[in-house]
Amino acid sequence: MKCIVLLGAPGSGKGTQAENITKWYDIPQIAPGDIFRANVKAGSGLGKMVQVYIDAGRLVPDEVTIKLTRERLAEADCANGFILDGYPRSVAQAEALDGFLAEMGQKLNVAASIFVDDETIIKRLSGRRTCGGCGKPYHVEYNPPAVTDVCDACGAGLTRRADDCEETVRDRLSVYYERTAPLIERYRRQGVFVQITGHEAIGDTTGEMAAALRKVFGE
Repeated sequence: MKCIVLLGAPGSGKGTQAENITKWYDIPQIAPGDIFRANVKAGSGLGKMVQVYIDAGRLVPDEVTIKLTRERLAEADCANGFILDGYPRSVAQAEALDGFLAEMGQKLNVAASIFVDDETIIKRLSGRRTCGGCGKPYHVEYNPPAVTDVCDACGAGLTRRADDCEETVRDRLSVYYERTAPLIERYRRQGVFVQITGHEAIGDTTGEMAAALRKVFGE
């Protein structure tokens, strides 16, 4: 069973690397943030509750995130392992994860942290746009549409997530350093921590991640 945690500030590239890892090891990517946003879009009770936190760039309360993650890890597709992208984000969540794994007779194999400097992250996130019709992602500098704010694929307008404005991104980074960064030392003490550089070229980050995981899993 392969149990992997991906750490890193918002915009560090965790989601992209998680997608690669799912293909390498055929295990699911579990991202509580994605589940929260899906509920927001659906207008569910959970979605309405977390909307305020997401818009403000703050973390959803631990008890909600812990419950959600516990339920997700109990599903059948996690029997051979999983990648946690964006969880844990606090010491309380990390302690809860240790408890989940102990109940399963498992231990965390690796906590890989992707490092990107703050100004690069702000530039990445504040420039992100998404098609309101088909969901295709864009960036105003790195991957702009042919016509400003219009999707190349379907012609619908582009939108920006409320938590991607520069002020909110800075708030999200502050929250990250306050609550999540201490996990690095925790996992270092456990002997499962590795640091990956979030290179400008995604392929370089992917290569570094693959090499680090080969050292852990030997494959």
